[in-house]
Amino acid sequence: MEKKRVDESVQVPAPIRVDRFGFAKQEHISPDRLAKSKSAFEYQREERKLRKWRKMIGVGGSDWKHYVRRKPNVVKRRIRKGIPDSLRGLVWQLISGSRDLLLMNPGVYEQLVIYETSASELDIIRDISRTFPSHVFYQQRHGPGQRSLYNVLKAYSVYDREVGYVQGMGFLAGLLLLYMSEEDAFWLLVALLKGAVHAPMEGLYLEGLPLVQQYLFQFDNLMREYMPKLGEHFTREMINPSMYGSQWFITVFSYSFPFHLALRIWDVFLYEGVKIVFKVGLALLKYCHDDLVKLPFEKLIPALKNFPDDAMDPDKLLPMAYSYKVSKRLEELKLEYEKKNGKLAASKAKQKQKHPA
Repeated sequence: MEKKRVDESVQVPAPIRVDRFGFAKQEHISPDRLAKSKSAFEYQREERKLRKWRKMIGVGGSDWKHYVRRKPNVVKRRIRKGIPDSLRGLVWQLISGSRDLLLMNPGVYEQLVIYETSASELDIIRDISRTFPSHVFYQQRHGPGQRSLYNVLKAYSVYDREVGYVQGMGFLAGLLLLYMSEEDAFWLLVALLKGAVHAPMEGLYLEGLPLVQQYLFQFDNLMREYMPKLGEHFTREMINPSMYGSQWFITVFSYSFPFHLALRIWDVFLYEGVKIVFKVGLALLKYCHDDLVKLPFEKLIPALKNFPDDAMDPDKLLPMAYSYKVSKRLEELKLEYEKKNGKLAASKAKQKQKHPA
């Protein structure tokens, strides 16, 4: 009996290569380069770092609050250097206040997921495949990753019906789910939006995005104070911060930025608050300053959305970001913004009274 010929033109798809975070790799990395990626010294250094962090946290986070009270500067310094990836999920819950919320609300998440309905369900389903599409956890349609993301976003849209669901929230929840369970991710989302430790973020997602407008006003002023030449160039080319900075605040750099950089920013963001987003934004513009001031409008927009690889190195970018001291100025600019917009709101109300619809 004649054997069937194998059609050599049929190619078996190669297995997807993923990086250490689970994202599909874009480029081929040679075995030599892979072998050289970490030296024995670096492994030892990471092990020492992990031991220090485990000692600082205690079993299941039991020593954390005590350590933070005794040595706040040590904690801040270690977080800025990056939390060990294997401990990130736990540490993020400890520093955000979400662990306490979870313990105070037993059974609430399950109730929201199973028994409640949301007006945003179709919007959430439509957007899910757009959240981290190159990550293996989210690639399978209706797979475990997409189901978990749907559950967390649906639960939040029921928990806070005023905010409901807005597209950028998927990147926050999607990032958290890579490091913790659904219920833990949900309560961390609540901690962020409701302000368990830092200022509430919900204004980023309310109608009209009021907090985004405030942050962009503050950022634009800071940028012009620190980089007047770039500020003048942006004015000439009619570039305003909403053209490039909105996503920075709405997704805290988790959208379109390299994942290893986003994680380092999130470590600091959860501990120190939103000021790190301003600092990183300033550092990015400063790093690329000399190139940006030469570009015309049509080249500026792509350049402000696709920064060069060397600018995306956390060990270069973050020390620059930490050098900006912005807390006091942010407070002043917030008051200025509120005063200005309070007057604007009052004048609009007056106009309405004069000319009722």
